[in-house]
Amino acid sequence: MVATDASAAQIESATPVNGVSYRVARAEASTLDAASVDLITVAQSLHWFDIDQFFAEAVRVLRPGGVLAIWAYEHCRVDEACDTVVRKIFAEVESFWPPERKIVESRYAGITLPVPEIPAESFAMTVDWTATQILDYARTWSASQRYIKATGSDPTRPYQEELVAAWGESERTVTWPLTLLLGRK
Repeated sequence: MVATDASAAQIESATPVNGVSYRVARAEASTLDAASVDLITVAQSLHWFDIDQFFAEAVRVLRPGGVLAIWAYEHCRVDEACDTVVRKIFAEVESFWPPERKIVESRYAGITLPVPEIPAESFAMTVDWTATQILDYARTWSASQRYIKATGSDPTRPYQEELVAAWGESERTVTWPLTLLLGRK
C-alpha cells in the first residue's frame, strides 16, 4: 500500500510484472482484496496516516500469517562533535516539524499494533558521507523546507563552518538507528 494524498488517482498496472501489480492508493483504503497480502511495510510514514483506519485496512488485507512491519529512523549519529552540530541544526528547525512527527520522535511509544507483535532485532542504516552531504541531507528535512519557505534562509548556513571543522575532509560513517514494530496476523 502506498500513502498518497486524497486527491491522487488510483493507478494500477495492467499487467503484473513477476507476479506483482503496482497501485497508488490511500493507505487507509488500498482497494486490495481481503486477505491478499503477505507483507505490509510502512517506512517513515505512519505519522501521516489515520492510524486507526490504516490498522483496520491492514488487518483486512493481510493473509493469516501475514506480517505488518512499521519502521522509522532516528536522528543520525556520527560522533559527539559532529552530532552536537547536527543537533544545533535540528534545534534551529524544530518548531517547523509537523505535530504528527512526535510519534517518530517517541519511537512509536503508545502505538499498539492491531496484530500480535513479534520480537524485532535492533538494526540501523549506515552510509559514508562528507560534511557537504550531511548538510544537503539536513536541508531535505520537511522542517528545513518549511523553515526555508517561512524565512527565506538556509537553516544549515550558520552551522556549516562548525560542522566542516568537526567533520574533516574525509567521509565519515553516518548511522541512523531504526525503530521497528513487527506483528503477524
